[in-house]
Amino acid sequence: MFMAFMTIAIFASVPLLGGRLSRMKNIRLRYPLLIIGALAVQILTISIFPSAPKSLLVPLNLATYAAAAVVLWANRSIPGLIITGVGAMLNGCVIALNGGTLPASARALMEAGWHPKASDFNNSNVLAHPVLPWLGDIVATPSWLPFRNVMSVGDMIVLLGVFVLAHGVSHSYLAVGCGRLIARLRRRPSAGEDGPDTGARDPVPADAASAPNPI
Repeated sequence: MFMAFMTIAIFASVPLLGGRLSRMKNIRLRYPLLIIGALAVQILTISIFPSAPKSLLVPLNLATYAAAAVVLWANRSIPGLIITGVGAMLNGCVIALNGGTLPASARALMEAGWHPKASDFNNSNVLAHPVLPWLGDIVATPSWLPFRNVMSVGDMIVLLGVFVLAHGVSHSYLAVGCGRLIARLRRRPSAGEDGPDTGARDPVPADAASAPNPI
């Protein structure tokens, strides 16, 4: 729920920064049903049927990340989706390396008020011997935000991609300003590089033209 809340908050910030959400209708997303199906399977495995056999739930959960990878790659020309894909794949790889569960920090879970049942299938939980634990759910969201949860580095990158998508497509003031800054930096000559040749030369003294050439 926290990721959904943050996504809504990001899109809500677009009009505040001069962007137009109506421009989102120009996005032509390829394979939309595949990503919708992947999200539905994640909801079923994590929230609806967490007590089902793990031998079934783990492959289904990993398959959703594979489906997301296909959709994100097919739509990589859309601003921000490459960033979102990097974050999602970080989570997917760490989950695969840890047998279907994203390793979580016990301290972060306690701060967020989460107490997952060991008997259920959990997308995130404390593991005895985690692989790449620093890429797991190690940060608790601030207490002043609703839907408290724990987040991973991959989750933060995903939200960054959503931010780039929302503001880049809507042409907000922030996106336009960043675009101009990047264009200006690209035009600036690097250190040690000569400026443009204007064809100017040092002036020739008036008496030098009439002086005899040395033999």
